[in-house]
Amino acid sequence: MRGLFVTGTDTGVGKTVLSAALMLRYPDASYWKPIQTGPDDDTAEVRRLSGGRVVDAGIRLPDPVSPHLAAQRVEMSIDLDALVGQVRTTPLIVEGAGGVLVPVNDFQTIADLMVVAGLPVIVAARTTLGTINHTLLTLEALRARALRVAGVVMIGDGNADSRAAIEHYGNVAVVAEMPRFDPLTPECLREWAQTLPKDLIP
Repeated sequence: MRGLFVTGTDTGVGKTVLSAALMLRYPDASYWKPIQTGPDDDTAEVRRLSGGRVVDAGIRLPDPVSPHLAAQRVEMSIDLDALVGQVRTTPLIVEGAGGVLVPVNDFQTIADLMVVAGLPVIVAARTTLGTINHTLLTLEALRARALRVAGVVMIGDGNADSRAAIEHYGNVAVVAEMPRFDPLTPECLREWAQTLPKDLIP
């Protein structure tokens, strides 16, 4: 399988918009959200913003809580191997749920989903106060599992000091800085997406 796994330093950081931008940068890719909890439809939003192909498969749970808890509430357990085995499409832009260590069942987290998928990981990080700590912790968790980090994308108002600290202490490249778009339209995202590196997908 080829592609990228998009994770974030926490929930609501901007993973879905970044995923849509990656779809615009790599038009031969397909988008997949393996696990979705709550009423928001990230797949529909990526389709709206990118107009690209999406994989309509995966686990969809109604409650807006951690996947392990949402699954418990409908009396199911998430099997990551079976989940990833559903999809043979490549290349893929895969969006995780929440951050790296969000639980998905009694003993696994989103990081284990990344291991099963076997894709390089790109980290969406805020530019606001606290981002240095959150991003470095995320990088440590990824590297502890021998996951390849393709880079970090910082989202929000530019912060040169935080960017420099993340690159230095995290030994990682900040491959792009994405503003908060207002309004968020396919046109403005398409224009920004062209600033992304061409070689993120190996």
